[in-house]
Amino acid sequence: MKKRYLLLLGVLLFCQAAVFARQTNPPDDTAYIRTTNQRADKIVATLGVANADSALRVRDVIAQQYRYLNEVQVKHDQEVKLAKEQFANDKPALTTQLKGIEDATNQQLDKRHTAYLEKLSAYLTPQQVNQVKDGMTYGVLPLTYRVYNDMLPNLTTEQKAQIMAWLMEAREHAMDAGSSEKKHQWFGKYKGRINNYLSAAGINMKQAEEEWKKRSAAKAK
Repeated sequence: MKKRYLLLLGVLLFCQAAVFARQTNPPDDTAYIRTTNQRADKIVATLGVANADSALRVRDVIAQQYRYLNEVQVKHDQEVKLAKEQFANDKPALTTQLKGIEDATNQQLDKRHTAYLEKLSAYLTPQQVNQVKDGMTYGVLPLTYRVYNDMLPNLTTEQKAQIMAWLMEAREHAMDAGSSEKKHQWFGKYKGRINNYLSAAGINMKQAEEEWKKRSAAKAK
């Protein structure tokens, strides 16, 4: 029980610590390919895919996505580094250049996102696709949603629906991020939006958190 509440508290403090491991190995490295395959295998193992051939195909789709995201992130970082060197003395030009890099990267990821989900949907049910999304984002969505419900037991049906909608939107972005920082930023951004939404509804989030910590500590004893 104590372990469970410590885990929930860890999600509540998500904005203070990244929970994602950044992929830095080159995509053509044999060890990295093996690692991404193993990571994908762990996700597939939770899906209950009965057909071995289909399971292998899904594994390959997920592993290839991991490698693709890493390639995009590496390229993005290289372009940002080069831009900062080239426009070190021209801040307006640097800002424009960096925005162009971000826009181009996001367009590339958005296009791949749709294609990736289509590939998964060819073998998996919508529920299984969601399991893949959670697997690629370390289950932060269901865990964070559980924390909000545990911390705020009097949430209305409408509030619960809005929290879930924003967490799902955050997950769509986070699953495409190629670094721990960006995955962290996406969930952190939407968690901030949720907290502002609840505060506007008259909920004292600081007080609610303190009371939740006390309840959690009492249950953990």
